[in-house]
Amino acid sequence: MNEIKHISVHSFKEVVDSESNNETVDFINVCTPVEYKEKHIHGVRNVPLDEIKNHADEFASKTTIYVHCRSGNRSLRAINELKQLGLKADLVNVEGGLLSWDEAGFTTNKQTNRIPLMRQVLIAAGSLVLLGFLLSVTLAPGLIYLSVFVGAGLLFAGLSGWCGMSFLLAKMPWNR
Repeated sequence: MNEIKHISVHSFKEVVDSESNNETVDFINVCTPVEYKEKHIHGVRNVPLDEIKNHADEFASKTTIYVHCRSGNRSLRAINELKQLGLKADLVNVEGGLLSWDEAGFTTNKQTNRIPLMRQVLIAAGSLVLLGFLLSVTLAPGLIYLSVFVGAGLLFAGLSGWCGMSFLLAKMPWNR
């Protein structure tokens, strides 16, 4: 098994353009299905991080698998999961993910008829923090821990790259 390789979005664009018809090369986006629908790179398919192991048979025949997500954190976790499956393919992380792709000015397929998932997270988190504060002032001081819990969750999301609230919101009916 080869070590994890890294590629810039500029090089990734060249590879997607030149290798999109190559059956031995796979391009996967490990974002949630909702995030993928909101914005994705043409020619890259969606295999959510929590479903990677279910697709092991599909990956077995590949010689190279390019993996990306929104920022690069989940793609590294996905590559580590793929390594544990014992795949012989070269595993390549796209540095910076969709954020870097956008910064480079490359085009994406977008669906803009709903509030983006990250904005939904910010709205929900802000509402819960405010609600926790107001309830602690008016009803019971112990309810301030709702705000503390949400703040700790946001801190964890920032440090780890995984947000439980976005995972839950992605499962909501309006995001399907």
